[in-house]
Amino acid sequence: MGGISPNKPAATCVECLAWGVLPGSCCRACYTFRQLHGQGECAACRRIVPINKGHCRLCWLQALRDAKNVGQTHVTEPFLLAVHHQQLFFARMHRDVYRVPGRQRLGKKGTRGLAPPPAPATPRNADPNWAQPPLPFQAGHDFSRFDRRRHADLANPTLVRARQAGRALAASRGWGRWVAKDVDRALVVLLSNHTGDEKIRFTELAPALRHHGLTIERTVDVLTDLDLFHDDKTPAFDRWLDRKLGPLTPGIRHDVEAWLRVLHEGGPRVRARNPETAGGYLNHIRPLLLGWSDRFRHLREVTRQDVLDATDTLRGSNRHITLCVLRSLFRHCKKTGAIFRDPTTRIRPNRVEQTTILPLRPEDIHEAINAATTPADRLAVVLATVHAARSKDILSLRLDDVDIGNRRLVVAGRVRPLDDLTRHAVLDWLDVRRNRWPHTANLHLLINRLTALKSGPVSRVWITRAFWGLTATLERLHTDRQLEEALTHGPDPLHLTAVFGIHENTAIRYADAARHILETDAERHHPSSP
Repeated sequence: MGGISPNKPAATCVECLAWGVLPGSCCRACYTFRQLHGQGECAACRRIVPINKGHCRLCWLQALRDAKNVGQTHVTEPFLLAVHHQQLFFARMHRDVYRVPGRQRLGKKGTRGLAPPPAPATPRNADPNWAQPPLPFQAGHDFSRFDRRRHADLANPTLVRARQAGRALAASRGWGRWVAKDVDRALVVLLSNHTGDEKIRFTELAPALRHHGLTIERTVDVLTDLDLFHDDKTPAFDRWLDRKLGPLTPGIRHDVEAWLRVLHEGGPRVRARNPETAGGYLNHIRPLLLGWSDRFRHLREVTRQDVLDATDTLRGSNRHITLCVLRSLFRHCKKTGAIFRDPTTRIRPNRVEQTTILPLRPEDIHEAINAATTPADRLAVVLATVHAARSKDILSLRLDDVDIGNRRLVVAGRVRPLDDLTRHAVLDWLDVRRNRWPHTANLHLLINRLTALKSGPVSRVWITRAFWGLTATLERLHTDRQLEEALTHGPDPLHLTAVFGIHENTAIRYADAARHILETDAERHHPSSP
């Protein structure tokens, strides 16, 4: 039903006969009653109106009044059968008309007043300094049973502060209207009964928010800013260790796990390595460890001959890397006292000759260009082929690294001229970014639907997925661009260092590869050559 005009005159409801300014031919209550019940003949007043259990709304109100006059709060069948007359009333005032004198109304759900709170029972000879001792375990919260109509406490101080922080964080990070609304609903679920001194654990909030279909990560951001979040989930590195080291015998697994944790987290006088280092090291020697687990119970049983037998079947860089990883593992075990003698001592990895850098074929480059079907992929291809940007450099680019007006681009800290091809690719991507995420606060040039709500870069997988399985990946395109520069301007390491900012040893390697290619081509096209 629509609103009521202020100039509309009073009238009588055609169903309950109430007098007042009505939105239509009947009052709002009768309109709702009509939507819920069908037409019929009332058993008391004999009118053809909407009825519920044989009686119209007017007779139900009269029976309710008769019931309340004798102290009852619900209408029973004897009161309905005893209705032979109706007391008329003004529209939207029947609650006040039917109110029993002396009783205080409590909202719209009844007329019974609140019972006085019981007096606290004070035991005799009670110690005034006594306090309830803490429980020996930490009781959890079951937020999945939350009912907003019954449990929501919007006046809770912690909830009020969290909702304000959520709105501020949404404005600073450019969250959309629906994301901000979901975060606000999640905060109401988690903090309606919060006491102000407890932290919400991840294992408690995650099932509840999944049950209600609300965002978890954005809610965790708000709780973290307020220091109300405790991350008690199992770290991803621990889950990875359990999955990879599960088949190993307990003795070998203990030593390998300790070594991997030192690589990942660092230790006394040992710096933490790149997060991908531990995974790469374990993948190289895991087949050997699985074979040793069938024969040995501990790494101290592995001999020098076992290491030689395991690596003799390997060739080239695979053998070199495997021996280096085994040396790292057994040196750690010897340092911590897990083994008595290092079996990799005096086993020298073979010197691996560096492979010759060769240029990509034109068809490989065209294949990579055709695989770049999105503006983000096309921009990545342009940055790799024109500016020799590595995938890490592409992910790290920020909006202020691109100066369209002055036609400048900063790649890996070096200022480069912005050519027409790169400029068009950047403008195409900026149009997509502006239309899809107009309110994002992420300053990175490349973003997706996940990082648009954060402040960090996209993942390496997201930007390289389109080129998986191709010969011309982003890294190969980056290498081909530097080799092309050496072939075009001559094999000069100083020129390569000045243009791309690479290390002098890398520049020398590219210069040697270019010199070798140029000399081979010269010999092939020399008139005296066969």
